[in-house]
Amino acid sequence: MSKVKESSVNYENRQQLGSECSQIYATNLIGGQWTLAICCHLAKGKLRFGELKKRIPNITERMLTLQLRKMEENKLITRTVYAEVPPRVEYELTKSAIQLIPILEQLEVWGEKHKKMI
Repeated sequence: MSKVKESSVNYENRQQLGSECSQIYATNLIGGQWTLAICCHLAKGKLRFGELKKRIPNITERMLTLQLRKMEENKLITRTVYAEVPPRVEYELTKSAIQLIPILEQLEVWGEKHKKMI
């Protein structure tokens, strides 16, 4: 997902629509292919950066880093750093994001049905 500058009209429109409609607010948080892909993989449990990268091979390390930071900022994931050498970092869904799992499963069902229609 391309980053929307906070001074842009598009950003202002997204903020306004998100404040008026909870569905738009939610899709603004999880919208974009990478955020959903990361959520789907983390729905199965904690993963390290390298494990996520292997499971999403088309994402660059930079984009994965940016997406993880954004998701942490939006309280969708938690990042746990273990005091080990080398350092170990694990990512997992927050309690709030865990509530997305049934919705993601429904999206999967809908997507499969829709693909067959086309």
